[in-house]
Amino acid sequence: MPDENISILLIDDEVDFLDITKKRLVRRGFEVKTAMSCVEGVSALEDASIDVVVLDVMLPDIDGIQCLKQIRRQFPAQAVILLTGHASMETGLESLECGASDYCLKPVEFEELVDRIEIVYRDAKA
Repeated sequence: MPDENISILLIDDEVDFLDITKKRLVRRGFEVKTAMSCVEGVSALEDASIDVVVLDVMLPDIDGIQCLKQIRRQFPAQAVILLTGHASMETGLESLECGASDYCLKPVEFEELVDRIEIVYRDAKA
């Protein structure tokens, strides 16, 4: 159980990943919203206070790095974890240069994702 109610926004276009991950995070006591595109995700950030965004690099409208840059412009202090599946470390490192709080390679182990969410949340609050 997280110490506080951490709110998470999952932005990913894989329905199964969103459904399963949301259910598992909610069971752990997190508040979870989902979005299937960058536009939907940014809109959700405008509507609600979100502690941590978990953002997939492969989105249908624009790629995750461009989405990250857009989030950074509108919400400079927003904690963002980028999920990169296709390539690699290079994309992960690029995401850090563009302002991501952290990144994970997909498929990510659920426990690792939870740990990183909690670490990024604590760092953002510090």
